[in-house]
Formats: sequence, C-alpha cells, structure tokens
Amino acid sequence: MDKNILITKASGKKAEFSEKKLRNSMLRTGATEDQINGVISEITSRLYEGISTKKIHELAFELLKGNAGHLAAKYHLKQALMELGPSGFPFEKYIGEILRVQGYRVQVGALVKGQCVMHEVDVLAQREDQQLMIECKYHNLPGVFCDVKIPLYIQSRFKDIEVQWRMNPEQGINHYQGWVVTNTRFSNDAMQYGLCVGLKLIGWDFPEKGSLKDQIDSLGLYPITCLTSLTKDEKQNLLDKKIVLCQELLQNPKLLDQTGINPSRTSIVMEETKLLCKQLRPLENSK
Repeated sequence: MDKNILITKASGKKAEFSEKKLRNSMLRTGATEDQINGVISEITSRLYEGISTKKIHELAFELLKGNAGHLAAKYHLKQALMELGPSGFPFEKYIGEILRVQGYRVQVGALVKGQCVMHEVDVLAQREDQQLMIECKYHNLPGVFCDVKIPLYIQSRFKDIEVQWRMNPEQGINHYQGWVVTNTRFSNDAMQYGLCVGLKLIGWDFPEKGSLKDQIDSLGLYPITCLTSLTKDEKQNLLDKKIVLCQELLQNPKLLDQTGINPSRTSIVMEETKLLCKQLRPLENSK
C-alpha cells in the first residue's frame, strides 16, 4: 500500500491516511489485536486516492459488525450521537444522564430567571456546593465546528443568570459555572475564549482528558442509536418516546415490545445491549 495516500476529511480537507489513527479508533471498542489487524488489512487493500473518512468508517463498521455487533456499536459512537435527532432534546437528555450518573441532581429544559431576562437552559446540574448551567450544541453532520460566537453567547447568558443566583444564594452553593457541551468540535478561538473566561467546554475529543467520548466509554452510557440490531425507524420510535440510553432497555426490555419490535428479535437486541453496556447503578428519574 502507498503510505502517502491522501484521504478526504469531513471538512473537505485532505490528509495523509494514518493506520495508527484507524487502529486507535478501534482499540477502544475492545476488539482483539487479531480482529483489528484483520479490519486494517481489508481496509488498506481497498484504499484509493481521495477516499473519504466517512467511507473508511463505513468499511470498518461493517467489518467489525461481522465480528461482533457490540464492537461495531462502540466504533459507531460518534455517528450514533449525530443520530440523536432531528431535534436536540435527546442529546440534552443524554448529557443530563451522564451528569446524573456522576452524582449531580439534574433538570433538563429549565426556565431560569436571570438578572435581566428569563432563560431557557438545556441542563441544570447541582452537586454539593456546585451549580452548573449547561448548554448543549447538537450537530447531525460531521465536520461542523462550534466557533467562538457560541461560547461568547453562552457566557453572556451564564453571567446574567449567575448574578441572579448570587443575589438569592441557595444553601451551601459557593461555585457557579457555565458549560458548553457539543458532540462535534470547537474552533481554536472558541477553546481559547472558554479557557480565558472560565467557561467549561466539552467536545467529542476535547479536553484531552474528560472529553465526551472518554466519559461515555468510562461510564458505559451508550445511546440506543449505537445498536446495530435496531433499524433506523426503530431507533427513531424509541427516541420519540424519550428513550435515549441503552441502559434503559436493560432495565425495562418491555420497552422494545411497546415500540413494535418483533418479539423474535428482542433477545438479539438485548444481547447486544448487555455486551455494550457496563452494569451501573439503576437509573433514576432526573429532577
């Protein structure tokens, strides 16, 4: 294989194909060295000048799916987050559950009074003496960045709310912070601004420790859109019923029956779900 073959990224830019990056993207799925080597060997034999990263991902996904559905499900995570649509609410609920499992009390879609105006906040989270205002920026296409205008706007909203919070302090709350969470990436200016003003930014692979993909893998909180055993319509049916997490299916398999999934396939879906998810403490209703 030509080591210098150029591929086309989602942004349209060209980059040199990196076998190391492809390997690393599969390592987190739990695939064995033999499985990974097999996928890489097959993909490198099919590479051509200008092939898109999307096409490479699709090839790797199908090859992993042939080995084990749950491996492909993990590999599909980035795309699965983009399928939490068409509205942003499933993504907001999803971020709320990630925080709830980490010990926060969570409220999704809250109206909050600021010093000047009322604000509709995607997620409010409180833990011990910390209160967070979190805005979720969901994108359903790859290659889309959150530029500096997003954190500038969110910071102004947070400061209006923070003034009101500090005028009417809740017992024991000493630390307030605004967050922006996206399933894609931030521009360099956006990251620099967030760091400068103390606004926490969490993106697909930012920061280096504690990125969105890192938190999902460490907590085992995968969205139902990861599952390879469900059709696109079945996933959307579950999302319409506000079922976002694979773990929700583990706790209540009857949810599959209620969404019209053939009973003969339920066991297949549940087996993939069990392999994909870590066993965490039971989910509770967000407050």
